[in-house]
Amino acid sequence: MDQVDKLIEQWRVARPDLDVTTMGTIGRLSRATKRIHTVVEETFASFGLNMAGFDVLSALRRSGPPYALSPGDLLASMMITSGTMTNRIDQLEKAGLVSRTPDPGDARKAIVCLTPEGLQRIDEAIVQHVATQRRILAGLTAEEVAQLDGLLRKLSQTLGV
Repeated sequence: MDQVDKLIEQWRVARPDLDVTTMGTIGRLSRATKRIHTVVEETFASFGLNMAGFDVLSALRRSGPPYALSPGDLLASMMITSGTMTNRIDQLEKAGLVSRTPDPGDARKAIVCLTPEGLQRIDEAIVQHVATQRRILAGLTAEEVAQLDGLLRKLSQTLGV
């Protein structure tokens, strides 16, 4: 029995009229998410990044050479407000990891580009991020990882995320 099992048992005693079987799944998923977030943030911090900065740098890196996107394109790949995106870009620019250049198609707009230091940082960080993800799931077999992935994909679709 784990802590979640103990909580469920307490609810079964306190409210035997309720079917609390889903509490186990949601409780464990919530606890796992919090722990994963902490471990992943530790990895990012070792590169002077946080999850928000990593998301922007990785979006630019995945876009391919010249590793540049408009703020609107960056915004479309993340579920955040434009003000939040501006703040993220500002912080990364101050750190020397991205730069803003005028959009050749529209001088009123800017393009966000990875700097050489930003490209090096994200290339190093992604290697450690993947290693961290492997460590997180090390207790599962490859078949279990695939099964969990499929179930989480289905849950995400059900939730519309």
